[in-house]
Amino acid sequence: MTDWMGWLVVAGVLVIAELFTGTFYLLMIAIGLGAGALAALSGASGPVQTLAAAAVGLAATAILHRSRFGRPARTEATRDRNVNLDIGQRVVVPEWQNGRARVMYRGALWDVELGPGALPEAGDYRIVEVLGNRLIVANA
Repeated sequence: MTDWMGWLVVAGVLVIAELFTGTFYLLMIAIGLGAGALAALSGASGPVQTLAAAAVGLAATAILHRSRFGRPARTEATRDRNVNLDIGQRVVVPEWQNGRARVMYRGALWDVELGPGALPEAGDYRIVEVLGNRLIVANA
């Protein structure tokens, strides 16, 4: 097996590992290994192939790290509608007592608190956050 085939086999293994882990960093390293395969195909020596693979892999990883895909989401799970399907739903509050209430929601009693800037009036509210068994609501 020639050198360029070896580089591509290892790159293929990393691409498969990336599919199982879901991280793009292994894919960036596989791109670097592809650069090593191109260097081997062009007839470069072993150390030059390794340096090409390392340089391209590091550059691709650095670019990924600086992109929006390399950063974790900055939203809190308690406010993220993709995590909690109750966010954005409506609830009817019949009366407030010191900024708190108890309401029937999804067949159970829930504690309800006013969110920032919400007014304590009887009526419809929109759920903006779920903290344990408390619904944080805003005016609808």
